[in-house]
Amino acid sequence: MKIINLIENTPGIQNCGYEHGLSFYIETKNHRLLVDSGATDLFLWNAKTLGIDLTKVDTMILSHGHYDHGGGIPAFLRINPDALIYMKDSCQEDYYHLKPDGAKYIGIDKSILKQKQCIQVCGDLEIDDELFLFTDVPSRRYPAKGNLVLKKKESGEYIQDIFCHEQFLVITQGTQRILLSGCAHSGILNILDRYTEIFHSEPDMVISGFHMMQDEPYSQEEVENIRQIAHCLSKMDTIFYTGHCTGKAAFDIMKEIIGDQLRLLHSGQTILDV
Repeated sequence: MKIINLIENTPGIQNCGYEHGLSFYIETKNHRLLVDSGATDLFLWNAKTLGIDLTKVDTMILSHGHYDHGGGIPAFLRINPDALIYMKDSCQEDYYHLKPDGAKYIGIDKSILKQKQCIQVCGDLEIDDELFLFTDVPSRRYPAKGNLVLKKKESGEYIQDIFCHEQFLVITQGTQRILLSGCAHSGILNILDRYTEIFHSEPDMVISGFHMMQDEPYSQEEVENIRQIAHCLSKMDTIFYTGHCTGKAAFDIMKEIIGDQLRLLHSGQTILDV
């Protein structure tokens, strides 16, 4: 099995670009996968630099309907018009980031939804014995402050995004299971609760942003929440790779508690090759 990060916010492998976004290339026994595509076509350049042929990808998974995860899909379709693309049906909604200078559209290019290979998923889905998608994470322990400015536009009004467009990929290889999320807007602990409900075990590895990044300093309550999350993760027999929307300050707080169980993503990085 092979997992390579194609796009992340921070530089990594020489000659690989980086941007605010996330994308992974994955090889399993039966599949070549693309999970998210970053914000632009930069992931194509990085794949070429790393010697990865994305024309051989058979399946793409979109973690949720934000541009920094699905912005590169039109470019991917130009080089690979046959790969199946799985996304939540609610990715068709209009998502915005409310900023002091106005609302910025952060959804995906709607033309993607018209493509014949686009499969809109409405709930949990077992693709095959290797790939399983789940959604519907109801509880909200330790909600991220950054979620409050993320909205859905409906009937001309901005309403709170509850992230029903998120879905989570579980890859099974033999006895090993790996959980991949995009930003974990629903909360990483809540996502893991749902995983445990389905699989009755802990994942061997989790790869996900934790959506803890923010411009202003953390309040004491926010710092304590991050520490509590870290303590919960440290009790698991799981390796965590994170980056993108986690933020360096939150990563450093968690690293003090979790230690080597927590690892930082970088653009172009090989996460697993066995």
